[in-house]
Amino acid sequence: MVIVKTTVRRDVLTLPAAAPGPENPLPPLLPLRNVHTLDERAKEGLPRDMARQLGYAPLSSPLPTRVRDAYGRERTATDLDVIVVENDRLRATVLPGYGGRVHSLLHKPTGRELLYRNPVLQPAAFALNGAWTSGGIEWNIGATGHTTLSCAPVHAARVRAPDGGEMLRLWEWERLRDLPFQVDLWLPEDSEFLHVGVRIRNPHEKPVPVYWWSNIAVPEERRVLTPADEAWHFAYPGALRKVAVPESDGADRTYPRNSEYPADYFYDLPDGTRRWLAALDDAGHGIVQTSTDLPRGRKLFVWGTGTGGRRWQEWLTEPGTGGYAEIQSGLARTQLEHVRLDAETEFSWLESYGPLSAPAGRVHGEWAGARDEVAARLADALPREAVDAAYEAWLASADTEPGETLATGSGWGALEVLRAGYKVPGTPFPESTLGPDQAPWLELLNTGAVPEPRKVAPPGPTLVAPHWRDMLETAPARPLAEYHLGVAQWHAGDRAQAVRSWERGLELAPSRWPLLRCLAVADQAEGNTERAADRYAEAFDDLCQERRDDGPVWTAATAALGREAVTGLLAAHRTEAARAVWDRLHEATRAEGRFRLLEAQLLYAEGDLDGVRAVFDAGFEAADLREGAETLGELWTAATGEAVPERYDFRMRPTER
Repeated sequence: MVIVKTTVRRDVLTLPAAAPGPENPLPPLLPLRNVHTLDERAKEGLPRDMARQLGYAPLSSPLPTRVRDAYGRERTATDLDVIVVENDRLRATVLPGYGGRVHSLLHKPTGRELLYRNPVLQPAAFALNGAWTSGGIEWNIGATGHTTLSCAPVHAARVRAPDGGEMLRLWEWERLRDLPFQVDLWLPEDSEFLHVGVRIRNPHEKPVPVYWWSNIAVPEERRVLTPADEAWHFAYPGALRKVAVPESDGADRTYPRNSEYPADYFYDLPDGTRRWLAALDDAGHGIVQTSTDLPRGRKLFVWGTGTGGRRWQEWLTEPGTGGYAEIQSGLARTQLEHVRLDAETEFSWLESYGPLSAPAGRVHGEWAGARDEVAARLADALPREAVDAAYEAWLASADTEPGETLATGSGWGALEVLRAGYKVPGTPFPESTLGPDQAPWLELLNTGAVPEPRKVAPPGPTLVAPHWRDMLETAPARPLAEYHLGVAQWHAGDRAQAVRSWERGLELAPSRWPLLRCLAVADQAEGNTERAADRYAEAFDDLCQERRDDGPVWTAATAALGREAVTGLLAAHRTEAARAVWDRLHEATRAEGRFRLLEAQLLYAEGDLDGVRAVFDAGFEAADLREGAETLGELWTAATGEAVPERYDFRMRPTER
C-alpha cells in the first residue's frame, strides 16, 4: 500500500451561500441576547467553583466588535476559499474566512463523513455579534455564546509539524477579551486522528476571563456517549439542574431525538476520568473526540423534535437535509462559566478527532456497558498516553514560525502588538495587515489625537480596552474623540461619564446623529423612553440630512438607525413619528424580511390588524431572528388570536400556561 504523505493545500469549495453582509455601523452598547444567564437564586446549591465562575466577568456587550445583521436568506452558488489537510486516512476541509471552522472531516477508507456537513452557508443571529453558521467544528472563544469570529477571517499558514511533515496553523486576536490564540491542525501521515493543538495567551499584566468550547456538529440520529452518570441540564426557561445520565424525565436523553425542546446537557465527568465524547449511529459507527485533561467540560446540545426546534433546523440549513446535534468540549463544566487566566500565562491543550466503530448491540445497550465498550475501543485506537505524547510533541512546535501564508485575518492583532511590543512567537501579526479600520487608532497611538474625518461618513469602530480608553481621555476633546471616549466609558461601566462625553461632543459636532443615537440608548437603559424617542427622532432627521448617497455605507447606517428609531418611537407610543421614519427608509431596505417584521409591528401599533395579517400572509423571513426570540409568534397571536403557523414558530421552550 502506498502511504500518502500529509498535505496542506488551498482549494475552492462551491456552496449555496448567503453573504454575511456589511457590519452594522452603530456601536453595540448592550448585549444582543441574554438566553444563557442565571439569576443569583439559581446558583444556590451549585459547586463553589462553578458558582464563582458563573458570576465571573459576564459580557456586557459585544464591544469592541461590531454587529453583523445585514445578511439575507437568498443563497447563490459561491466559491469559498478552503484549506485542506489530508493524509491517506482523513481529509479535513477548513473555512479560514469563517473563523477557521472545519467544514468537513471525511474518513477516506469508508467514505464516511464524520461531522454534520451543512450543505449551505446560511448566517443566522446566534453569534455574540450576530452572524453565525452551523455545521462542522467551530472554535468558540471569548464569552458565553458563539464567537464573534464565526463569520470573520482568521490568519492561516503552513507550519512544520512535530513529525517533520506539515500542519495548518490558524490564529487571531480575540477582541472581546483582548487575547491572541492559535489552533494547529496536525494530521500525522499514518494517523486516523486529527490532532488539534489549542493555545490561548494572556500577554497582559492582569488576569483575564477565558472561555473556550469546541463545538462539533453531528447528525442527530446518533447516540452520544461519554464517561458520566450525571449532567447539568440547562433549558431555555433558564434553570440549571442536575439530572441522571442516560435517563431523565422518563426518556433516554443520550439520543438527541428523545428531547422535545432545545436543551444543553453538560456532563459531569469524574475527576481523573479520561476526557472523551462520541456520537455513534445505529450501526455503531461515528466520531469520537478526546483531549488532554485541561478541557474538563463535555456537552450535548439538542434542538429537539418540537415545532420550534424543527423550524430552527430548517432555518439553519435546508428542509429535508436531516437534523443535527452538537457534541462539545470546553474549559469549564458549563458554558455559563468563564475561567481565570493569570497575567502573562497561557492555557494550552490537545484535542483529537477521529472515527470510532463498536458493535451496535453494545453501543445501544445499557449505559454502563455501552460507555465501557466505547472507552475500550478508544483506548485501542488512540491510547490516553498517545494523546499526552502528541500534546508534548506539539507543544514543542507551538512557537514554530509559520511558513507560507494561506489566509489573512484582521489587522487588530498587529495594532496591539505595535502598541505594546508583545512577543507572541508562532503567531505573527505583521504591520502589513493594518487597514483602514486601524488607521485612526494608529494615528492616536502616534500623535495622541483622534484624527478628524476627511469626509462625511459614519464613524468607524471604537476600541474600548483600558489602554485605549486612557489615550482617549488625554486626547484633544474634539467631537469624534468624545464620541469614541463615551463608547469606551460606557463599556467600562461608567455610564454617567459616557453621557457627559457624548453631550460635550454634541456642542461642536458637525455630525450629530452618532452622538444622539448613543444618548438615546442611554436613555432607554435608564427607562426614559420619552427622551429616548426624542433623541432617536432627532438623530434620524440629522442622518437623513447628512447622508451623501445611496451607496452601501449610508444605506447600512440608515437601515440600522431607522430600525432602532422605529422601535424606540413605538416604545413611546409615537406611531406617527415611527411611520415618518419608516417612510424615509430606502425601498430596498423596507423589502427586507427583518424590516417586513418591523412593518408588521408598526401596523399593529397603528391598530391595523388586517395589515399585520396581510404582511404575514404575504410571507417573509426575518433573517436575523435571534436565538430564543418569540417575537414572531407573539405578534401573530396578538394580531389574529390564532395558533402560530409552523413557518413562524421558533419557540424554544414549552408554552406557558
